[in-house]
Amino acid sequence: MDTQQLGDGPISDARPVGGGTQNVMVRFTRSGREYVLRRGPTHMRPKTNDVLLRELRVLSALADTDVRCPKIIAGCDDPTLLGDSVFYLMDPVDGFNSTVELPEPYVSDDALRHEMALSAVDALATLGAVDPDAVGLCDFGKPVGFLERQVTRWLGELESYGRHEGYPGPDIPGLELVAIWLQANIPQGSVPGIVHGDYHLANLMFAREKPEIAAIVDWEMCTLGDPLLDFGWLLCTWPDDAAGAQIAGAIGAAGSLPSTDQLIARYGQQSSRNLSALDWYTVCAGFKLGIIIEGTNARAYAGKAPRDVGDMLHDTAVKLFQRAVAIIERQA
Repeated sequence: MDTQQLGDGPISDARPVGGGTQNVMVRFTRSGREYVLRRGPTHMRPKTNDVLLRELRVLSALADTDVRCPKIIAGCDDPTLLGDSVFYLMDPVDGFNSTVELPEPYVSDDALRHEMALSAVDALATLGAVDPDAVGLCDFGKPVGFLERQVTRWLGELESYGRHEGYPGPDIPGLELVAIWLQANIPQGSVPGIVHGDYHLANLMFAREKPEIAAIVDWEMCTLGDPLLDFGWLLCTWPDDAAGAQIAGAIGAAGSLPSTDQLIARYGQQSSRNLSALDWYTVCAGFKLGIIIEGTNARAYAGKAPRDVGDMLHDTAVKLFQRAVAIIERQA
């Protein structure tokens, strides 16, 4: 911080910032200014630094756009400075996570909760409209063949869970059916853009003073691809069934949120993207997310994650696939 001219003197009022289970975030004050530091966990994973540097790059690239995201102050790509982890500093976000808490007036005002949900669609449409080339992200991913790679990529991830001792394999009804349907119905004419990669209510910070997004957080899975997969992610986790309710927490329990049809109508107003194959994106998002969270269940069998968390996430994965199968059957 000294070399970046970010204040002087001691750091004070340091305290952890909750949210997320992998990386570490700490909020602190120096020279009267508040900062949030984000770094890897105490026990680093092989790709943690690469992921953090990708986050740093995309957040820096989006700084001058209308995308609601944390504002980067400075970053350090030297892993030797802070316990083998690269890190970055950002401005604190003045907002709340609606899946954890729902303060007044939102808890008692149905109309405000309705508007909060629609603002999540607006923020996503804004991200999907950004031209990656215009913000220096032309080489941030491989958008060509992005949709074609999804099933093979995530079935390979699922197969890799067999390395966890004691894991009996995935007991997920509908897994093969969903995979076959996705491969057979890949949308054509995909328009590339920036993909957040994990877009749901738990990764959104809402403003306290009005029903809008303060920041989209947790950019670990960001890449270039088809932004409609992000919208499918929001739809497949929407709290209008058991799987979505488990993910949505406080705001899902409060209810009075728009239906998925209303979300789709709002996105159609805010974006020029072709929504005719939206069911495919919703099914693909549930397929991908279900496989990702099944990984924690596999680690729980090996004693690397709490058993109750593994059970809960496996149950959510099963429900995500149930929703995907229901969408497929509705089209039959």
